Amino acid sequence: MACRGALRLSGWRMFERLCWLLVTVAFSAAAAEKVFDFSEMPADKPPGGFRSLLAGSGAPGEWKIVMDEVPPLLAPLTDKALSVTRRAVLAQLNQDPTDERFPLLVFEGESFSDFTLTTRFKMVRGGQEQMAGIAFRLQDEKNFYVIRASALGNNVRFYKVVNGVRSAPIGPEQPVTKGVWHELKIQCKGNQIFSWLDGHEAIPTLTDNSFPAGKLGFWTKSDSLSYFMDTQIRYTPRVPPAQTAIQNLLKKNPRLRDVKIYARSASGEPQVIGSKNEKEIGAAGGKIEEACIRKGEIYYGKEKTQVSVVMPLRDRNGEPIAAMRLAMESFVGQTEQNALARARPLVKQIQARVQTVADLTQ
Repeated sequence: MACRGALRLSGWRMFERLCWLLVTVAFSAAAAEKVFDFSEMPADKPPGGFRSLLAGSGAPGEWKIVMDEVPPLLAPLTDKALSVTRRAVLAQLNQDPTDERFPLLVFEGESFSDFTLTTRFKMVRGGQEQMAGIAFRLQDEKNFYVIRASALGNNVRFYKVVNGVRSAPIGPEQPVTKGVWHELKIQCKGNQIFSWLDGHEAIPTLTDNSFPAGKLGFWTKSDSLSYFMDTQIRYTPRVPPAQTAIQNLLKKNPRLRDVKIYARSASGEPQVIGSKNEKEIGAAGGKIEEACIRKGEIYYGKEKTQVSVVMPLRDRNGEPIAAMRLAMESFVGQTEQNALARARPLVKQIQARVQTVADLTQ
């Protein structure tokens, strides 16, 4: 997947990139950056590392990489320089006219809390709607924020979607031209949301506490055929609560050989959300973790020098929502009963912090 902290560019595009970096506000050393470089993804196929979702009703989105003529980010230095180039861009191509239809293409990597996102978009055509936007702090297709522009409506709007219900729109009337590349910038700091369209404030500062963190994704509506490109995210890396809980557990129990917490990913499969080895975060779980989360089953395994126990973490209603795997040093006479007795107090320390899956992931 072409998602990195730096792009491998050459010529004019390298110059553009360097200039963009020079004029961007400096971030602290702890900040990170991701760039979605669609030029390195196969044409006429969905981009890797993203997941298509649908809010509302109608047909799912058809997200593909296509070629389009794109003007440079900066004005050409001379009249001999190319005014446009053909580049790979992201497109939503399915023009199902269902009114309450909102195709989403969500980045499956980490969630974001504080971030600054910049993207360029173009609304190509649409009979019912001509819209493009960014969904952010997304929990799922029924819970997220979105800022979008409309060429037919000539406006920019912010919405909050909670349990599938869209809030009243916030945002001004302003010209948004169809067939022209625009720049949208969104910044989140704590519970404050800032936005700019083509370098000018789009919507006055918003304050909302509904979603402290979540995924990011591209958004369209109804039969809008829209393109996106030049998407960059600068953000403060988050430490998932599950990882913090494991770090605290290891301080009190340094002899634990291993500990992991699994929860369901967006695809429904178990995924590591916290581990003694942080590099394992995001790794897939197996059938044991799946059974633990789905049915609340407990697993015990014994090897030559260690025992493994997998036990469920439950929500406030007692339903299993995560699986915790512990690897402990074995001893002569080790049995399943005393292994479980050793594991239960450790699981209980984590369980005391958990009432919902959000207590582990956000």
